[in-house]
Amino acid sequence: MTEPTVSSRITILIKAPELRSQADVLRRPLSEWFLLLMLAALQFTVAVDFVIMMPLGPQLMRIFDINTPAFNLAVSAYAGAAGLAGICAALFLDRFDRKMALLTIYGGFTIGTLFCGLAPTYGVLVFARALAGCFGGIVGGISLAIVGDLVPEARRASAMGTVMSAFSVAQVAGIPLGLYLADTLSWHVPFVALAGLSAVVWVCALIQLPKVRAHLALSRAETPIHRFTAILFNGDHLRALALMAVITIGGFLIIPDLANYLVNNVGLSAAELRMVYLVGGFFTLFTMNGVGRLADRFGRMRMFGIMIVCSMVAAFLITHLPVVPATVAIAVSTLFMVCMTGRFVPAITMITSSVTPAHRGGFMSINSSVAQFSSAVAAAGAGLIIRDGPNHQLVGFGLIGWIYLGWAIIGLWLGGRVRAALGGGQQEVPVGEAA
Repeated sequence: MTEPTVSSRITILIKAPELRSQADVLRRPLSEWFLLLMLAALQFTVAVDFVIMMPLGPQLMRIFDINTPAFNLAVSAYAGAAGLAGICAALFLDRFDRKMALLTIYGGFTIGTLFCGLAPTYGVLVFARALAGCFGGIVGGISLAIVGDLVPEARRASAMGTVMSAFSVAQVAGIPLGLYLADTLSWHVPFVALAGLSAVVWVCALIQLPKVRAHLALSRAETPIHRFTAILFNGDHLRALALMAVITIGGFLIIPDLANYLVNNVGLSAAELRMVYLVGGFFTLFTMNGVGRLADRFGRMRMFGIMIVCSMVAAFLITHLPVVPATVAIAVSTLFMVCMTGRFVPAITMITSSVTPAHRGGFMSINSSVAQFSSAVAAAGAGLIIRDGPNHQLVGFGLIGWIYLGWAIIGLWLGGRVRAALGGGQQEVPVGEAA
């Protein structure tokens, strides 16, 4: 066996401190874990409130005697209201401590969710969904802005994965439990219970979250209109917002009608549908964090590209799924959920790093608006393509899968053109190349 040369020994000695330094940077302190878990709890309640509507679709359509376009309108009401509210919030969010802004908005979301649970008719439910969306759509933007402000760039993708894993927990615990309560008691119960849980989370956030005020010195020097134009008419920001729009539209062409398709076309029962969300959410709980860690280590754009390509395969399979055994349907649905959520972790990290801290709160609010508007447009657009066939089967869902392939290619192209801002990332390079 060849002995190492003197030069190689010197190289090892020189590299060792550098490797230890990189490991220290990637190691997350305990205080940061508490912050991320608290933000994840907030995101969990918002995620359950938003996504519970889709699996409740078959039950709500039967109870209110509505068709697929009418149900998609109820889904779009939340997203459309959230989009409008986010644009308005962008004018002033950066002028306040992010903690107090988050608590105020989250309190409004809790009240809106309670109104959803108390809605007696379809029309009132649509109004209540819009009210919940006005507040709920902004919560995510503020939460991610806090992550961008307080978590170093080197750990930011995995931090985003931790916070966004709340959506996975919502699928594992929130959706199956919500569907069980709706099936055994009433569709009102999941919303009322969620409002109660949100009130508890609000109190915990009041105690646990730190004040986030470092951005105020810069942001208060600008007028709201100047800040809004500085955010909106920046080329780097526009490319990031376009990326968010494209990947959101792609997903929400499929997601709102997925439960109806699995029940009416594939033949799953209500219990099997709960298993779809339970198993899919369980896997994404781990894969989202894993994708975030890989993105921090190997590059955001590289992981984004891999997940986009995988999502193209998964989307095509799920939209062309025939009548199959429940195990096959659950496996394909799980692949779809893993790939679709996996796209967002590196994408959100790239988008967050494209803006400086002084504008991050307002930008992330606009970004949330873009996502909500995009989901509303996608849900409404899918409602125009998909028709109710015999025995409530969906006609045209396969065409949605083909459309997704085109949107995914556009998203892949846009992802390579998002750039980090000076002060938002470590240097002005394509965010995807930043490890």
